[in-house]
Amino acid sequence: MMKRTPFFKYHEKFGRLGEFAGYEMPLWYKGPSVEHMSVREKVGLFDVSHMGRIIVRGTHAQELLERLLTNDCRTLKPMECHLSVFCNESGGTIDDIMVTKLSEEEFLLTVNAANREKDLRWLREHRNELEVEIIDVTEKVPMIAVQGPLSLETVQRALPITISDLKRLHAEWFSLGEKRLLISRTGYTGEDGFELYLFEGYGCEEALTLWNEILEAGGDLGIEACGLASRDTLRIEAGFCLYGNELDTETSPVEAGLKFAVKLDGRSFIGREALEKQIEEGTAKTRVGFKLLGRGIPRKGMAILAEDGEIGRVTSGTFSPLLKVGIGMGYVPPEYSKPGTEVAIEIRGRPVEAVLVKFPFYDKEKYGWARKG
Repeated sequence: MMKRTPFFKYHEKFGRLGEFAGYEMPLWYKGPSVEHMSVREKVGLFDVSHMGRIIVRGTHAQELLERLLTNDCRTLKPMECHLSVFCNESGGTIDDIMVTKLSEEEFLLTVNAANREKDLRWLREHRNELEVEIIDVTEKVPMIAVQGPLSLETVQRALPITISDLKRLHAEWFSLGEKRLLISRTGYTGEDGFELYLFEGYGCEEALTLWNEILEAGGDLGIEACGLASRDTLRIEAGFCLYGNELDTETSPVEAGLKFAVKLDGRSFIGREALEKQIEEGTAKTRVGFKLLGRGIPRKGMAILAEDGEIGRVTSGTFSPLLKVGIGMGYVPPEYSKPGTEVAIEIRGRPVEAVLVKFPFYDKEKYGWARKG
């Protein structure tokens, strides 16, 4: 029996459903390309309640996280967020995590849906003597994301709150009568946007009402309900990793290009020695992005070719609704990783020419959270 989120009635009525991480989730509604372009140019609404939400709190909450996370949560001020990683001793990735510091003794970890149980075990195994509570609130706290250049206007229309001063990678609590929600200016599409955590007063009926109110508020702005298919194409265009594709226990955050989420200063954490060695001595592989020069759609597992043969494998690939061309990511030796390097992707037994490009795939002047105007 698959799990269902509080928004399932809407998904069942309007969406094409599929299984993901044990949940029955919408793959798309009107279509992946329509939903994708709505987020790039206007605004989209996602149900992301399948993702894991874990509260770590107590006198030693920060100390526990310092033992396990690659990024330094001591640098976070209350209500700030950043990306971090759980690593094993060899530097491989257990999970990539968004960390929000709610207070000096309380943190919210937003984790990948398929890794929730694994992450909970990892936290509990290393708690030892520390005074800390580890609470899985995934089933009690619905989560939605409003993403796109018109997301700010949409959220402020739907809720009687002001969030225009909320900075990127910051969060804020809001109380609406008996309801209480946390809103962070975060997301995984590359665009400006907000993630809403419905903490108190949001049963299934209230959560679904808010979903519909957001759709109504963004109606004349071109809002679309968006499924997992467009969520994937959006994150690929942005050059973002997906666990199980670009990240796994054999791949480190350094190899994946997430060195910004690895802070070595003045502390020890699991995997530190391996990551420090990779930073100092280099890695055997590195993540790259490529754009096809010929026709085709790259998919996970396809070979990346150079003149002297196979040099790597595709980890994610799609047809970009924005660029109208096949794009993807994969791992190659560092000597092949320079943008502009010509490679080929083996699609259905034939090599299709491609070129390595910088992330993101789109023009940052025109698209993405840092766009001009």
